[in-house]
Amino acid sequence: MKADKLLTELEELLTAKGYRFRRERGNFRNGNCLLEGKKLIMLNKMLPPESQVASICLRFKESDFEDQFVKPAVRKELEKYWDRQSRMRNPELWDTPIDEAAS
Repeated sequence: MKADKLLTELEELLTAKGYRFRRERGNFRNGNCLLEGKKLIMLNKMLPPESQVASICLRFKESDFEDQFVKPAVRKELEKYWDRQSRMRNPELWDTPIDEAAS
């Protein structure tokens, strides 16, 4: 699935959970916050869609979305991003083939 399409799908899922999105230009990375009690995800529109997707995937990992239907193709992409992010944080997995790290 292309990053643009995945970004749209993820935004729809998060919007259904009460998140709002803002796209701004500036010297910042993507992130999420609470603003006046509302859940907000800031996306730097100067960053590529892949970077925006990676940031949103972190939000999914931290939240409970079990009660929400996620398309199988989207879930597969989420799992790939989560695996990639865990590999980046765990130096022991850096030299492990991706297939072995997932099991």
